[in-house]
Amino acid sequence: MNLQQLRYVVEIVSHGNHLSAAAEALNSSQPAVSRQIQLLEQELGFEIFARTRNRIIGLTEPGNVVLSIAQRVATDVTALKRLKEDMHAGNRGIFTIGTTHTQARYVLPKIVKQFIHEYPNVKLVLKQGDPEEICAMVDAGDADLAIGTETTRDFPNLVKLDCFELKRCVVAPSGHSILTVPKLTLREIAKHPIITYDNRYSGRWKVMKAFADAGLEPKIIMSGIDADVCKTYVQLGLGIGILAAVTFDKDRDIGIEARDASQVLPSSTIKVALRPNTYLRPFLLDFIHSIAPALTSTVVRKALKNFEASG
Repeated sequence: MNLQQLRYVVEIVSHGNHLSAAAEALNSSQPAVSRQIQLLEQELGFEIFARTRNRIIGLTEPGNVVLSIAQRVATDVTALKRLKEDMHAGNRGIFTIGTTHTQARYVLPKIVKQFIHEYPNVKLVLKQGDPEEICAMVDAGDADLAIGTETTRDFPNLVKLDCFELKRCVVAPSGHSILTVPKLTLREIAKHPIITYDNRYSGRWKVMKAFADAGLEPKIIMSGIDADVCKTYVQLGLGIGILAAVTFDKDRDIGIEARDASQVLPSSTIKVALRPNTYLRPFLLDFIHSIAPALTSTVVRKALKNFEASG
C-alpha cells in the first residue's frame, strides 16, 4: 500500500469514476491506474469499486470508508508540504480564503484593507462560492479557511467556529406597503411576491422553514446567488426581497428601502471553517480575530486541539 494508490482512489471518484480522465489528471496510463487499484484491493481483501463489465460504476460500502481515509491522507500530505513552505516563509506567502458573495462584498472589505496594510508581504486570494463549495475548497486543501453560513452537507473533517449572526431584512421599493404595515409578520410578508437567495444558501432554506412552520407557502418568484442581483429586481418592482440586513446600504440602494425582519425571520450563523491540521500562522489567527473578536488565538488553538482529540 502506498500514498499514490490512495491518490488514485480520490482522483477516480473526483472524475466521475472515469479511469481515463483520472489517469490523464495523474499523468499516467489507464492500465497503470487500474493495476494499482487492483493491487490495493488485493492487499485490503475487498473491492473498493463496484464494477460492471470491467467498468467502474461507483464505490462499494467499504470503498466509501477507503475514500474518506484516502481524502484525509491526501489532505494531510498537502498540509505537510504547505507546513514546510510556511515555516520558511514567516509572515510571507499566499493566504487563500474561500467565501460567499455576501461576505466578500459586505463584510470583508474593511478587514481585508487593514490586513493588507499590516501584512504587505502576504498575497491574499479570495475564492468565491456557495457555502458548500467553499468548505469543499478547504477540505481539499485548496483554501486555508472558509467564511460563510451554515451548510446542509456535513463536513466531518473540518473544524467550524461561530463568528457572528447575520440578521435578515425585508427590502422593497420606496412606498411599498410592507414597509409601513403596523406589525411585520410572516403572513404579511407572504402576501407579496418574494425575491430571495438561491436554495444553496442557508438564507433560503431557513426562511422557507420559518414559513412552513407557520403553515404558510410564500410565492418565491425569483432567486439569485447574491444580494446585488436580488436588489436589482426589487428595484424593478417585481417583488419584495428577503436578504441579509448587512447587504442594504441606504446611501447606495436608490429607490428601495429596508425593514428589519429579525423578529420574524431566523438569522444565519457565519462560521469560519478550517482543517484541524492547519498550521496556524500568526497572520491567519489575526485575520480570524478581526472577523470575530471572541475567536482569539487561544480559542482557535483549543478548538483544533479538542477536535483532533475527539477524532
